[in-house]
Amino acid sequence: MGILDLADELLRIILEYIAAEPEKPISLERRAYLSQESFKLPAPQEPDQAETIAAFRLTCRKFSDLGVIHQFSRVTTRFSRRGLARLERIANQPHIAGRVKKFSYMVPFFYVEGREQVQELLRTRPDSLGLLDVRHFQQKVNEQKEIVRTREDARVLNLSLKSFTSLQHVQILRVQDREDGHLISYIRQHAELNHLVELRWPPALGHSAKTVGQALLESRSPCSRFSSPMLSPQSVLGAATTPALTLSVLATRLTCLELHFDDGTDLDIRMRQLSSLSKAVFTAAKNIEAVHIGFPSHRPLTLRLEEIFHNVKWDKLQAFGIQAWRLDAEEIIGLAQRHRETLRGLRLRDVLLKDGSRWNEILPYLRDNLTRLDWVSLRRIDYEKHFDEQWILGAEVPDDPLVGSDSSDESEDWEYDGEHEDPPDDHGSASASGSGHDHDASDGSIADTDSDAETDEPEQGGTIHFPPMPDTPASITWCNCNGHDMDSVEALGDDGISVTNQQRKFWEKWVVRKICTEQHGHK
Repeated sequence: MGILDLADELLRIILEYIAAEPEKPISLERRAYLSQESFKLPAPQEPDQAETIAAFRLTCRKFSDLGVIHQFSRVTTRFSRRGLARLERIANQPHIAGRVKKFSYMVPFFYVEGREQVQELLRTRPDSLGLLDVRHFQQKVNEQKEIVRTREDARVLNLSLKSFTSLQHVQILRVQDREDGHLISYIRQHAELNHLVELRWPPALGHSAKTVGQALLESRSPCSRFSSPMLSPQSVLGAATTPALTLSVLATRLTCLELHFDDGTDLDIRMRQLSSLSKAVFTAAKNIEAVHIGFPSHRPLTLRLEEIFHNVKWDKLQAFGIQAWRLDAEEIIGLAQRHRETLRGLRLRDVLLKDGSRWNEILPYLRDNLTRLDWVSLRRIDYEKHFDEQWILGAEVPDDPLVGSDSSDESEDWEYDGEHEDPPDDHGSASASGSGHDHDASDGSIADTDSDAETDEPEQGGTIHFPPMPDTPASITWCNCNGHDMDSVEALGDDGISVTNQQRKFWEKWVVRKICTEQHGHK
């Protein structure tokens, strides 16, 4: 009996020894569901692992079909001529395209029209800018203009999303290579040079969101999840010109929406301008199961909660998260009350209570009325007055600890740490390549070294993979109540002034009745 006579199921088990199991989404009731750690790109395959899988697939048609799921369950593509060309080649091979479940679209800053005089800038400040390649920058400027003018990106996206018949999740990410980062940083420090060169993220996001949205609609894609961890309100405003029916159709398909907004100035004003758009989307999103809307930790939003959510009730909502918001207790209670019968996870990161509100008003309500609640996250919650006082004193909002450093916390950082280098398109991979090479097979198919990983890394975020929570083992018991009645509100010790890290950890367990397992056996 030869190896080809083995059942496919047995061969898949063998293959899993050299390739990680394709990532599976975590169920909504898991605390890790809205973890910001899930926005990071999974670690790319090791070069030898990618080469082994590629060699495995070259053996015969049977092995090729078995290995394809490990290479193309997720595809990451950069907005560039080369990236789009490779994406089109994937889309034109049904046996590969049908395996794609997650698509990440990495978009660089756009050069502002009339302010892309890179050559003039480099001639003006050659010493300060070092050895930046003028030809490389000019090539990127020309390529960017040409893609937008010819609508090549729209054509390829339409083709691809139509071919990705198993697509579940689309995300738009911001990316920059080392040279772009150097140039952007230099220009920000020398505002007088803005008339020569200016790179901006809002136009890039606006254009990409529009083309991706149109492609999702025209392709009738089964995709039901959308995320972007670096949104600009100005860019989203462009969607307000989209016909209401189009937005309604897209919103109706959504089961999961995860967005993080940022803006240099006037975030409140710009978000208020989005109020009518958010009402249209959230009202139409009747199938939504998970929502996260976040803002910068150091610049919390001051709008009322319902200026964004408009008292909408989602009948299927299981996980809800917000980040960095100044709120009254009644606002949080009101939203929780609407979803008390379905909500299984609640995340209130960096939420600050305004004067007159107390956490010991909110927490007992959650404990007593959200009977299905399995987890609650209260990372860095506080009181508005204390937060502002700390800010005046110069205290910085601390970074979250490393993954797994706290057994009671989800790992949830939006920032992607490390060097963000994007190789030039003529030297490195730009789409679905784990090896960084682009050696086409002789038959014109996808390069055999291609994997589902991407050599480019986004400046913010990455593919959502919802890693399991490093939780405290059930066998470990603990108790800090000293025999006191831990069911009482007094046990919270809320002074209405500030919240310590130790307090909020206890509060998280108190709300879901997971305290005092050693002495009293509370559920």
